Amino acid sequence: MQDYEKIFKAFLAGKGLKLTMPRRYILEEVFRLHEHFNAEDLYAKVKLVTRDVSLATVYRTLPLLMEAGLVQHALRSSGRDRFEHIYGHPKHVHWLCRNCGAIQETDLQALMPVIKKQADAIRFKTDDIELSIRGICWKCALLENENHIEKE
Repeated sequence: MQDYEKIFKAFLAGKGLKLTMPRRYILEEVFRLHEHFNAEDLYAKVKLVTRDVSLATVYRTLPLLMEAGLVQHALRSSGRDRFEHIYGHPKHVHWLCRNCGAIQETDLQALMPVIKKQADAIRFKTDDIELSIRGICWKCALLENENHIEKE
């Protein structure tokens, strides 16, 4: 049994719930994914393994996984909430291209001293940090620049 499965099983038990087969299928697919996903993406992956899981079950399980500390809401993109598994992963910054929708990640550790200094200055005790930055990626910027030059 994987550590994340033990954590989820213990979390569910604490809420008087069980790790049912549909929840297990969802959990396994979440940890097979190594990119951001939305509920529909996750459901499509689970359907490849079993037909015994509904989209509603995916929607009901995601908040449980978040509350258990295994998954986090990463960002909202293209009108959909995107998630990622976080168990065993360092905190990071999401860089979202407003043009192509690409998501890049960088380690949050370099920014932590600045964030801590700002929090201390206003006597704020942080519990969690989620940082998303929207802009334009280098590929789209290059294309925009090329298009601008062609128009001149």
